[in-house]
Amino acid sequence: MALVPVSIAYLGNEEYGIWLTLASILSWLINLDFGIGNGLRNKLAEALALNDLKLARIYVSTAYTVFFIGITFAFLIYLTVHGMLNWAAILKAPSDYVNLLNTLILWIIVLFLVQFLLKLLTSIINADQRPALNGVLSLSINALILLAVLFLSQITEKSFTSFAIVSSSVPVLVLFAASVFLFSGHYKNISPSIRFIDFKYSSNLVKLGMQFFIIQISGLIVFTTDNIIIAQLFGPGQVVTYNIAYKYFYMIPLVFNVVLAPFWSAFTEAYVKKEYSWIQNAIRKLLLIWIILSLIAVFMIIISNIVYSIWVGSEIQVPFILSIFTGIFVIIANWNNIFAYFINGVGKIRIALYYSIFTALINIPLSILLVKQFGLGISGVILATNICLIIASVWSPIQYYKIINNKASGIWNK
Repeated sequence: MALVPVSIAYLGNEEYGIWLTLASILSWLINLDFGIGNGLRNKLAEALALNDLKLARIYVSTAYTVFFIGITFAFLIYLTVHGMLNWAAILKAPSDYVNLLNTLILWIIVLFLVQFLLKLLTSIINADQRPALNGVLSLSINALILLAVLFLSQITEKSFTSFAIVSSSVPVLVLFAASVFLFSGHYKNISPSIRFIDFKYSSNLVKLGMQFFIIQISGLIVFTTDNIIIAQLFGPGQVVTYNIAYKYFYMIPLVFNVVLAPFWSAFTEAYVKKEYSWIQNAIRKLLLIWIILSLIAVFMIIISNIVYSIWVGSEIQVPFILSIFTGIFVIIANWNNIFAYFINGVGKIRIALYYSIFTALINIPLSILLVKQFGLGISGVILATNICLIIASVWSPIQYYKIINNKASGIWNK
């Protein structure tokens, strides 16, 4: 929350909009692991539940190796097309940004790829059901970026290059330091090692991971193309307006995700041990928390304009209809995540796979339709996302009910 006004003050509205759009595009790189992060999370949680540390170390070592090969291959592919790309046109930036962006983005992509390799650590932490560690990492990264931007604003004039390098380098440094510390300490028994690389187990990671990969790619189309669509239709300035509303209401799923964080792998462990009553009790408690947070979201909608004026000032006007649709978005997303964490944890993701492909196909055309034909402006983009999400809010609790009561068959049990 603090980083938004500080970044706008340092870069200005237009350049911050360019950075947000670029960051949305680069977030796609996180899926270059072909779902191995989530595949590792499930398989490692199963191995830890059975107290099989040798198998756990094999999965960790193999996952890092396969991921390293994957990102190296991806970078080589990007190098072959880098010279043909005009990043200023892609980001709708002024023409005098062409040389700056084309040179800068090559280095940023290198940093992002290293970050994604190191980010496998977060899957290990999640599998170990210690989400507070990931919370510390996220807090450290954001706090250090904030301090760095504040420092830059005091010693230099506005510099898009400095801002981009700082924002891309800090996560790499934090994740590298955390990896060295944890793999030499708490996770020493499952630390990656050449001796434990076994590509025979990569099929277990990749088979489940590829399904997660398709779901992730589809999710990115639904959730991260909003900035790109808005930049193309309205320019980077409106990306900032959209993101102010999004970041304001994102406090709700941020709180809920703190609660949800350990449950994915906890559901995996409980399902392996057939502790169904524990799962049902956990779901009931999560639904109660969802109700409370939904009421808070409604209150946040009511006071949104007051908060915006205090937070970012009166220069940026956020339409109230955008606040309404964004508030509804976080309510639906929280509901879906309750059942998604269970379904992902037990690995029964075939319906989610098909559904994600469907929503990926309709999201962008639906966004453009609502923006252009119905004249909803940037609010139409988040409304399209809501329409896509509402479908899952129906089938996912049905699948949960079938699985937990041993009534799932066919596609419901795959």
